[in-house]
Amino acid sequence: MAFYPLQIAGLVLGFFGMIGTLTTTLLPQWRVSAFIGSNIIVFERVWEGLWMNCVRQAKDKLQCKVYDSLLALPPALEAARALMCVAVALSVIALLVGICGMKKIQCTGSNRRAKAYLVGISGVLFILTGIFVLIPVCWMANNIIRDFYNPAVHVGQKRELGASLFVGWATTAVLIIGGVLLCGFCCCNRNRPRHRYLAPGRRVPHARNPPRPVAVLSRTSTSYV
Repeated sequence: MAFYPLQIAGLVLGFFGMIGTLTTTLLPQWRVSAFIGSNIIVFERVWEGLWMNCVRQAKDKLQCKVYDSLLALPPALEAARALMCVAVALSVIALLVGICGMKKIQCTGSNRRAKAYLVGISGVLFILTGIFVLIPVCWMANNIIRDFYNPAVHVGQKRELGASLFVGWATTAVLIIGGVLLCGFCCCNRNRPRHRYLAPGRRVPHARNPPRPVAVLSRTSTSYV
């Protein structure tokens, strides 16, 4: 395939996007403590993630605690959890479908068009995964920025953007680029002209000198009495 490098590049980016999606989901650094104003106590940092809270002290002691109750969480955190879990599942499915559409994999036989469709489906799933990652990341970032500039929120409750959000934005870009490459590979293979070749050993005989039709003249003899 002439466009085979597009497929390889798309799957590699999709693999790194899947790792980034899983990392964004598991890292507890979605919201980190902000040190502003008179809040100059820096011997303790608070990290808040989707699944746990962590407190890091000045002596590099990290203590994490998983959330006790699912129903007691804020609605934004519950929605972010659900969307990120869907994103992780979609990224795994997209990678498996893309691998099944590779040239050397015989899941669909030697049907190139079927393989191209599988690669296209994988690209669409990667793009959807990027969207599912982007929504909770931007939503959480908007809430953090809104509370940071809200004078009604106490200084000790203000938070800053954590590393997980930046990883999520980078993961979104990688997933969308990888999905676009895979979709482009599918479109290029669908538009390629399909040539038919005769099987080796089967040749159509060509008659160089076709036989000419021979007219048989019948002579009739008539006898007169």
